[in-house]
Amino acid sequence: MTYFEMFDIPVQLAVDTAPLARKFFELSRLHHPDYFANDSEEKQAAALEQSALLNKAWKTFQQPDETIRYVLMQKGILQEEEKYELSPFFLAEVLELNEALMDADEPGAAASLAGRIEELRLESYAPVKEIIEHYQDGITTEKELLQVKEYYFRKKYLDRMKRQLAL
Repeated sequence: MTYFEMFDIPVQLAVDTAPLARKFFELSRLHHPDYFANDSEEKQAAALEQSALLNKAWKTFQQPDETIRYVLMQKGILQEEEKYELSPFFLAEVLELNEALMDADEPGAAASLAGRIEELRLESYAPVKEIIEHYQDGITTEKELLQVKEYYFRKKYLDRMKRQLAL
């Protein structure tokens, strides 16, 4: 059972979790292991497994990047622990940002660098914005999903740089 099947929603790259909260709590009550304390070990184990899957699904839907990752993995576009090669153009820009990151202790440098990182993130998001926001299972093409994959890895790289900047 996929996370989307569990919540009875269509596969999507951007999940609005607000309407899902109620469903999450209903399913939590339904599958909570405490309700199966007097049942067989098999039923207890199944309840525990369903509860764990539900919590993992909910956590994934709470994080947009993890939702994208989950869908790409379900579609076979992304592999676990994949070493993805980003475009040379992007890597050149990131190299420049990394060099600037080393000098970020100068007054105002950190704020300027954070702005440049955000600009690059927005530039990376622009080509996939419509794909992510209007994904339709079976209609969105593999080529479009590959674009989302490129964005996913770019964003991971930029997020790592933002975390370094915050240290």
